[in-house]
Amino acid sequence: MDKPTGVWNCVRGFEHFSLCDWPGRTSCVIFLGGCNLRCPTCHNFELAWEMHRLPVIPENDLKVFLRNRAKWLDGVTVTGGEPTNVPGLGELLFAIRKNNLPIKVDSNGMRPEVVRDILEYRLADVFAVDVKGPYSKYPELTGDAMSAIAAKSNLEQIFDLARQFPKSFYFRLTKVPGLTAEDIAEARSYLPEGFELKLQDYVPPRRRKTEHAQPDHETRRAAGNVVN
Repeated sequence: MDKPTGVWNCVRGFEHFSLCDWPGRTSCVIFLGGCNLRCPTCHNFELAWEMHRLPVIPENDLKVFLRNRAKWLDGVTVTGGEPTNVPGLGELLFAIRKNNLPIKVDSNGMRPEVVRDILEYRLADVFAVDVKGPYSKYPELTGDAMSAIAAKSNLEQIFDLARQFPKSFYFRLTKVPGLTAEDIAEARSYLPEGFELKLQDYVPPRRRKTEHAQPDHETRRAAGNVVN
């Protein structure tokens, strides 16, 4: 069997049915490996930074599932990791679109040019963008992967897109340790008029204690097998 390449090599998890990943909709969830940030509080750290530890979900299995189950789903959530950092993301979204399913993409907002292209080609309906906190804390919150200046520039472009496509965005913030009420208020002030910042409780990640330890519940959730 040929080794998967491009975006299909990054499909490292799948959940058949979720009531919580897309508020108000029943969706399946596709997990893509890899991320452009190194957030020390990341819950899906293995998926984000060590996706080789997780099995590839076969392209054909995923396509068969979507074709057979489309009428029972309200949409598909594509998450990660960071989907916009995966080469060939559009190919995956186009494959989902063939089943006439709405698509939500989760993103950290740090690649606004990719978000813009996806919207312009109508390959996704909604982006759920995580605002980590005030720009000044982005170096701390992202493991020094993103400067305050870069975070501000990227998110301001995202906010401009939200003004143009107001039905295609909502914004979230996870209340990680170190964020104060003032930090959250400042992050909320960045949003365009008419948008709210949805707050999420922080769940501490559970790291592997040994090389051969079993992955935690969230990682097993992300690595679920496809059943046709």
